[in-house]
Amino acid sequence: MLEESLADYISLYRLYSDLHRNPELSFAEWGSAERVATFLREEGIAVRSVAGTGLLAEVRGELPCVGEKPRAVVLRAELDALPITESADAAIRSEREGVMHACGHDLHTTALVGALLLLHRRRSEFSGVVFGLFQPGEEVNPGGASLVLAENPFEDYDVVAALAEHSEPALPTGCFGFRGGRYMASSDEIRFTVRGRGGHAALREGMIDPVPAAARLIGLLHEIPAKAEDKSVPTILSIGKVEALGATNVVPDEVYMEGTMRAFSEAWRAEIKRLIRAAAAEVEEQTGATVEVNISDGYPCVDNDMALTERVKSLCADFFGEEQVVSLGLRPTADDFGFVAARYPSVYYRLGVGGDGDYFREGRAGKLHRADFCPDKRAIGFGSVMLAMAAMDIIERE
Repeated sequence: MLEESLADYISLYRLYSDLHRNPELSFAEWGSAERVATFLREEGIAVRSVAGTGLLAEVRGELPCVGEKPRAVVLRAELDALPITESADAAIRSEREGVMHACGHDLHTTALVGALLLLHRRRSEFSGVVFGLFQPGEEVNPGGASLVLAENPFEDYDVVAALAEHSEPALPTGCFGFRGGRYMASSDEIRFTVRGRGGHAALREGMIDPVPAAARLIGLLHEIPAKAEDKSVPTILSIGKVEALGATNVVPDEVYMEGTMRAFSEAWRAEIKRLIRAAAAEVEEQTGATVEVNISDGYPCVDNDMALTERVKSLCADFFGEEQVVSLGLRPTADDFGFVAARYPSVYYRLGVGGDGDYFREGRAGKLHRADFCPDKRAIGFGSVMLAMAAMDIIERE
């Protein structure tokens, strides 16, 4: 048993190292998918392609199923990396300039592979199916999860739960974070083109200056969060890019802007979009400029199923210890797992990768989406065990 466990650890670490050294951007994860598929097939686990560069693995329990459709649990991990040049002083580094796994997706993928190995070896103990979803493109719209669901891969199954875990460098290794109900924000991309009539900056007669019109629009946009009925949760509406390509003595014909909007309610999300368009119309009326509004729909809110979250949290506490489980606050970042959570009972939780002792106190794990991100590799084992244990508990319980 010890030799088998050691062999598993070594093989998983090699897979992780391979994925980390060869990161691929969203919807271009061909090599990553092939590495994972080869590993799983060698272990006798069935794998097929989904959503282009994604993979769907399945472990079928050998006990007889009850019900019209087989019960199923979906375990999700992501394959894509980010356009960041790695700076962490790590034993393994990205070999692709300008691309790195700065969000832990390689660790999530490896942990899910480990969970599937554990489940495959215990398939005689459960019925139904556990799916391992290795999805592409979590980092960019429209989100790989939405493309997976568009293919309806689970339509012949009774999906009783979907689980996803995400690296958290602020938590020590072996620690897990949970929050029932609303947890992560929706995310939409907003873009504006404010058109006027420019010219020589000193000859303003007949001019429709798009620059103050754009400034007026930014001011109105920043007033929108205060209109939320529920002030206890944040609303984020930020403009991060403004281009007015004039000069000291040239007023441009147009100004281009783009940013992000985040909300924790789908109803309020829809209302924000209405208010954005109303603000643009107000600017047009006040300034004579025209405002083109482009809202690119992104990810819905991540709302964790309350009862399922409590169940998984309790299971985690019983196995790893109460002291290893923490409660989380609202998080204004987004994840396309929101598409999955909107369709199936789901739990999205945090996996501590911050190390322990001096490792944790010195912050050597870095931060997500930064060049210095360097998670503790021991978290792979904790993540694998947690996913496998939860899947078996859920799929066998009525």
